[in-house]
Amino acid sequence: MKPLSVILSMLAIGISSSAAMAEGANLPDASLPNVSPANSELVNRGAYIARAADCMACHGEDYTGDSPIATPMGDIYSTNITPSKRYGIGDYTKDDLKNVLRKGRAPEGMLYPAMPYPSYSGMTDEDIDALFAYLQTVPAVDEPAKYETKLPFPFNFRILMKGWNAINIPSSEKRDGLTKTQQRGEYLVNNLEHCGTCHTPRNSTMGFDKKMYLSGAPLGNWHAPNITPDEPSGIGSWSEQDIVTYLRTGELDQRAYAGGPMGEAVAHSTRYLKNEDLNAIASYLKAVPAVKTEDKVAAVNVSRLPSPINESITHDLIAQKDSLEQAKKRVSNGSNSPESLYLAACGSCHGVNGYGQPDARYAPIVGLSSIRREKPDALVNMILHGVDGATNTSPIMPGFSDQLDSEQIAGITNYVRVNFAGLTSSEVSAADVDRIATTGVEKPFLIKYAGLLAIIGIIVAIIIIVFIIRAILRSKRRR
Repeated sequence: MKPLSVILSMLAIGISSSAAMAEGANLPDASLPNVSPANSELVNRGAYIARAADCMACHGEDYTGDSPIATPMGDIYSTNITPSKRYGIGDYTKDDLKNVLRKGRAPEGMLYPAMPYPSYSGMTDEDIDALFAYLQTVPAVDEPAKYETKLPFPFNFRILMKGWNAINIPSSEKRDGLTKTQQRGEYLVNNLEHCGTCHTPRNSTMGFDKKMYLSGAPLGNWHAPNITPDEPSGIGSWSEQDIVTYLRTGELDQRAYAGGPMGEAVAHSTRYLKNEDLNAIASYLKAVPAVKTEDKVAAVNVSRLPSPINESITHDLIAQKDSLEQAKKRVSNGSNSPESLYLAACGSCHGVNGYGQPDARYAPIVGLSSIRREKPDALVNMILHGVDGATNTSPIMPGFSDQLDSEQIAGITNYVRVNFAGLTSSEVSAADVDRIATTGVEKPFLIKYAGLLAIIGIIVAIIIIVFIIRAILRSKRRR
């Protein structure tokens, strides 16, 4: 069996640690790529805006795009935004970029909201001007796209986006009564970082459900968690410094570990933000209205959590070698005990006691909220489908859907939740695993039946037109 590597990719709440908070308070601003004394102040500011807006998440570090963005309508591929005149945005004017960012309207036609222009619609002129200046300086890549977005009828008619925009822009509203710091955090969260794109549920038109803003939403096999300050289901137990530390480092003293989509956000964007901006984000997230959701997180019972096999910062796996080898032999001999399955499939990365290998970026999983949630769906999905690394050098967790059956995955899930989450019991069954494995993202009615509704609409329109023509002809005959 392949080793089970990174097992968490979202905000997680775990064991309290004042040391982590103290460490986070002294974190220096990160060194920003693509900033040079040779550049103008405007260009260097634009490089920062590109990071704050997380352009790289979709367009890549080289800005060439071609990344698939999964939507209920189908995959939408990001485009080349280098200054290539043939394949990129080399012929764009500053006004063209403003229309793209604020209205989703490019010179060549309407964009799909996979490009988060509903959030970018609130970007300031100053930030767009700086971003435009910076994008003119990145190396042009004169290569055609490898992939083309092809959505089914009627979504292939981009003109429909004008109606969608009228309903769903802007995606968020400014609140009254915020401090100056919180106002800056609101701008970063709602506009530049577009946090709601992942963390906010969608309404029937696939726009933001504003009443549930930042309360968590499904992302394919992932689930972006509730990041409102609700205590049982959100991040109410996090301090502002916890949030800053997590966004800067991607982890929080074995309480939280970022991989997958959140890992990408940290790797490409938030770790480069200035401390004052991270503090502003944290202050705003603690001030947004708390939204209570059903997927609550059980309180951690520290007395039930395991101790590290040794106190080495690397949690040296040599000390665990015999246990891991014996477990693999037991599994190869037909053992289906949850402990043997965990050690054989997961232990070589996460360790006998779940403390991982921090130096090698194999995630510690002890006490994390993703395994303490009442719903086991997130953990089961990670075991089934795996986790992509946040960068090219990050560990990749393989999916086990083809190697382990539902009963075995349920056994590992229960073992992890009881032994590393401190739960008194876990009753995930093979049937639960089957349900989770076959449950896709629920499509809103209008999206699911859009093709049929469009055809019915066309037929009705034709019938109405025919009746109007017949009425006109009859009226002329009577004359």
